[in-house]
Amino acid sequence: MRSTPPTWRKSSRCTGDGADCVEVASLPGLGGVRDSKLGSRSPQLWFPLANALAFTEAVKEGQFG
Repeated sequence: MRSTPPTWRKSSRCTGDGADCVEVASLPGLGGVRDSKLGSRSPQLWFPLANALAFTEAVKEGQFG
């Protein structure tokens, strides 16, 4: 079985210069985030996809600030 590496993309909420960004990716059933400044050297955090989507919606709704 071959595993396809995730395709990382910068968050749409990045600042203009992209310095304070996270990158997001998905794999079957999982959502991941990493620090865009570190790229492939960044630690990756993976969550069940339902949790990652719920967190994203909460951020969009302003529940964290």
